Amino acid sequence: MHARRLGGTGHDVSEIGFGAWQIGADWGDVAEEEALATLRAAADAGVTFFDTADVYGDGRSERLVGRLVAERPELFVATKMGRRLDQTVENYSPEHFRAWNDRSRENLGLDTLPLVQLHCPPTDLYYRPEVFEDLDAMVAEGRIAAYGVSVERVEEALKAIEYPGVATVQIIYNMFRQRPAALFFEEAAKRGVGVIVRVPLASGLLSGKYTRETSFAADDHRSFNRHGESFDVGVPVRAVGELHAVIHPEYPRITNSGYVLDLGGTKVYHPGDALTEPGETVDVLCCPVSAPWMKASEAIEFARAVKAPRNLAIHDRVYSEAGLGIVDTH
Repeated sequence: MHARRLGGTGHDVSEIGFGAWQIGADWGDVAEEEALATLRAAADAGVTFFDTADVYGDGRSERLVGRLVAERPELFVATKMGRRLDQTVENYSPEHFRAWNDRSRENLGLDTLPLVQLHCPPTDLYYRPEVFEDLDAMVAEGRIAAYGVSVERVEEALKAIEYPGVATVQIIYNMFRQRPAALFFEEAAKRGVGVIVRVPLASGLLSGKYTRETSFAADDHRSFNRHGESFDVGVPVRAVGELHAVIHPEYPRITNSGYVLDLGGTKVYHPGDALTEPGETVDVLCCPVSAPWMKASEAIEFARAVKAPRNLAIHDRVYSEAGLGIVDTH
């Protein structure tokens, strides 16, 4: 396992991290024993970076991660706050920050949290410097050692790193969603900001384990949020099937984790949403699109014409009126 410096935190962490949403809620039933065994297996494999949030299972994820940290205090934990109330800028207040922080510190069993990220706050918040000044105050109080943001849009990420105290940015990046690579990664590197890549396997759909016939449990977000009913919609399973169908017979399998890691810089690969082995290969083809919109039929014809060389990746959006919705909303 290789380590990388995580931006302004000053810590070196494993370049493959463990995302702990799935042991909290919204991924079907995960027994406590299974969750703890998975956490321990990750640590045994050399993972030292664990990412959670106060709302994952209403604190269940934090408490489970806290049990692991009690066993292995050398591990680095990042959590998030901000989604316990309605998403208004006013709710990101000093009083709420400290109440959420007290709760997370109790859940994790830590006096000082190594990294706290604002959990996909409203866009307007990034234009309120007083919010970031209060986070600086929480560092001075010893409540947190460093802070960052988890964003939904590249534009939010670019605005966030204008604040010198922002140590990290968590953002979606994978073979389907490419926009962060166009400008943000370079700007983050210039400022020494760590990048935590989330959803690198598109909620498991790039793991090679699912087809358009796959069904998920009713309490799995890939079922109840299939069309974006609860939060940002991901990549539909049918999209993976459509792209898989056009892979040239002689084309080797793509290694998605290597694709993310090869970008270098200050990024941490964050595969927790899939629980797959590092380096697991994926039978998926992605096609470059220079225009903001391109019909899937055109992308497929392009892929066939070039026989899918390795360096192809979706840029911006691939869209099909027929329903193949590979949409990059970030």
